[in-house]
Amino acid sequence: MLVIHGVTRSRASRIIWLCNEIGLPFRQVPVIQAYRLADPDAPDAPLNTRSPAFLKLSPSGAIPVIEDDGLLMSESYAINHYLARKHGAPFGPMDAVEDALMMQWSFYAATTVEPDALTLLFLHSRGQAQSGEDQALIANAAERLIRPFKVIDDHLARHGHLVGGRFTVADINMAETIRYAQGYGPLMEEFPAIRQWLADAQGRPAFQKMWQARLAEPE
Repeated sequence: MLVIHGVTRSRASRIIWLCNEIGLPFRQVPVIQAYRLADPDAPDAPLNTRSPAFLKLSPSGAIPVIEDDGLLMSESYAINHYLARKHGAPFGPMDAVEDALMMQWSFYAATTVEPDALTLLFLHSRGQAQSGEDQALIANAAERLIRPFKVIDDHLARHGHLVGGRFTVADINMAETIRYAQGYGPLMEEFPAIRQWLADAQGRPAFQKMWQARLAEPE
């Protein structure tokens, strides 16, 4: 059985979402991020990304990590692509062209969208005042996201999905990345196709199952 190391409140969420879509059973080991703990090295600390047992699996100390039929693998975008390819269409590629396009959009999410989207996630809290420095970082991150969001919005307006005219792993990887910026209204309101596509994706039963598991975990 597939083993996923990492709490759902992490990039493991996109792997769990994909497994739910495929109907792929898995066992989850809830490794928590060390930065979320007051003392991750304490003897009674829960299993975390600095725990020696986990570092044997992931020397970089990053979640998620999977074990699958003897394969030990990290990097969530790559994991999802591996699982989608292994289990095939409809969520994985039907041919080499779709395979390449799914990688293209996943790399675009990882390199062009995620860094600034994470800035919005960590610094923008609705209803809370930010320092002048944080406000500038938020504004700059949102400004940098306009170009990639326009690329994605235009594509979705024409095609409905990222690859193959259907919901695939590329949509999961991108949707979970854009979710980091979803709470920043001034940016999201400019891109109606992204908003509709994201609402449809997050309305899927497989996402809702993952999200309820995520909400059940401690913040």
